[in-house]
Amino acid sequence: MTDLDQGVIGNCQIAALVDSTARITWGCFPRFDSDPTFCSLLSGNGDGDRPGFFDIELLGLARSEQHYLNNTAILATTLYDDAGGSVRVFDFAPRFNQYGRMFRPIMIIRQIVPLSGTPSVRIRLRPATNYGAAAARVTHGSNHIRFMAAEFPLRLTTNASLSAVLEERAFVLDRAMHLILGPDETIADAPEKICRDMFGQTQRYWEEWVRGLSIPFEWQQQVIRSAITLKLCNFEDSGAVVAALTTSIPEAADSQRNWDYRYCWLRDSYYVVHALNRLGATRTMEGYLRYIVNLVVEQGGSGKLQPVYGISGTADLEEHIVDSLPGYRRMGPVRVGNQAYKQVQNDVYGAVVLAATQYFFDRRLSQHGGVQEYRRLAALGEHALKVFNEPDAGLWEYRGRQRVHSYSGVMCWAACDRLAKIARHLDLEDEARAWQEHAARLHGHIAQQAWNEKRGAFVESTADGALDASMLTLCDLGFVSAQDPRFVSTVEAIGRELKRGPYLFRYAAADDFGVPENAFNICTFWYIGALASLGRVEEARELFENMLTRCNPLGLLSEDLDPNSGELWGNFPQTYSMVGIINGAMRLSRSWEDAL
Repeated sequence: MTDLDQGVIGNCQIAALVDSTARITWGCFPRFDSDPTFCSLLSGNGDGDRPGFFDIELLGLARSEQHYLNNTAILATTLYDDAGGSVRVFDFAPRFNQYGRMFRPIMIIRQIVPLSGTPSVRIRLRPATNYGAAAARVTHGSNHIRFMAAEFPLRLTTNASLSAVLEERAFVLDRAMHLILGPDETIADAPEKICRDMFGQTQRYWEEWVRGLSIPFEWQQQVIRSAITLKLCNFEDSGAVVAALTTSIPEAADSQRNWDYRYCWLRDSYYVVHALNRLGATRTMEGYLRYIVNLVVEQGGSGKLQPVYGISGTADLEEHIVDSLPGYRRMGPVRVGNQAYKQVQNDVYGAVVLAATQYFFDRRLSQHGGVQEYRRLAALGEHALKVFNEPDAGLWEYRGRQRVHSYSGVMCWAACDRLAKIARHLDLEDEARAWQEHAARLHGHIAQQAWNEKRGAFVESTADGALDASMLTLCDLGFVSAQDPRFVSTVEAIGRELKRGPYLFRYAAADDFGVPENAFNICTFWYIGALASLGRVEEARELFENMLTRCNPLGLLSEDLDPNSGELWGNFPQTYSMVGIINGAMRLSRSWEDAL
């Protein structure tokens, strides 16, 4: 077991991590980027005296097992004691249709069911406040316990003994116990009935959602789990998609590369939307486009965008370090906010246009993009024309330098290329020709500048000949064909210099924090895709199968991994990485026709 052997529960409003012993180690209320009510994941090695966790402790615990209910976001953890007793804990956040809208309350439900023997359990609920600085103040009534956190008071309603919960006393579990942790509001019915009803409705919701996915023949379970996980990272209230659900899990041990990923990167969101669209789950795209439209409107039509925004659309994500948490494995600092919001990252214009393009062409959608929506995107394209050859921090968000990055230029080209296609689809022929001419001009300039004859590869920037894994995406973006000798030699060069065993690094040169130590999971998936496009399918399949073995026992991936041990590092679960699983499976799977 490792520290990231965790499951995710959520409902597109809140989310929480549950470890293999049924401890909730991370969870923010009332939304993804809030003060974490549960933060023991960042409390060193799970110091029992620190607040910030929710335990279902089986006395005499000998072992545990964990799985998701098939095709759902309902997590089941089975605990076995050393005397033959066992219990099963079901964890979920309610999500289902009710009264003509999606019901996704700020609520976690836990059910503890005895399975065998005479198991004794202890419930320990210790919410934290102010990033673990203090325990939430506790009061109680006759049927509930109230936790007075500063940002969002919580109430536990249960059929378990309140005295046993308050005093953390063990008791024999002779019947099912139901725990509802949610807003400080009265529960109108018996906890048992509410939990059973919401369990059934939530289970049916996820089963129906999965039934609507267009999945490949091979690796179906991995794709389904990845799709559900991506959905759980969608903040449905605004349409934003977070890069990950956590903050400050380091990219490598003691590296100081600890960042807060609970925000919406426009680049990451494009990849998430694109992957879900490939599966036919287009509602995330529709919600995300509403989020983008609101950002564009707030900019007053200037066409200028930040690389990252808060999940409600807020622009200010001022970064600071909190001293109240020692960090993951005591490897601080713990950061809140992300200074990348101040950076110039010129690829974002292409990312937004690419995310929106299907909206104009997909006839399954109830609404389609029209001239008004095109005009908003065109403002972004005009800005892309201005900045495609200007220095920026790049997609890897270098904090100490700016360069003219090839990937940023290519994404600006992509904005123009797709705008030409959209304008033609809308019968705006003059504008389509203009965008096509812009795209051709950018393509010629970028292709010349990005190509390094000495290296025989497209390189990171015009400043030097450093190799960069982002160049593996050039074929998928349509900038070059898979048969282009320049792309073939780029893939070969990156494989020689950035691959460590079966894993890919983003780059090999030192950055603001030194030489990178761990592989970046999405880059490995990009390499797999590039190999497949070159016809090296068996090699790609072997690398893909290996990446699936690096998932935690529940099929989830973080951002990075140690190329020597295979251990997961970085924020979790990382949407980029889950996207890689979907894209790899869709590209490499045998077709249903061939398989059957």
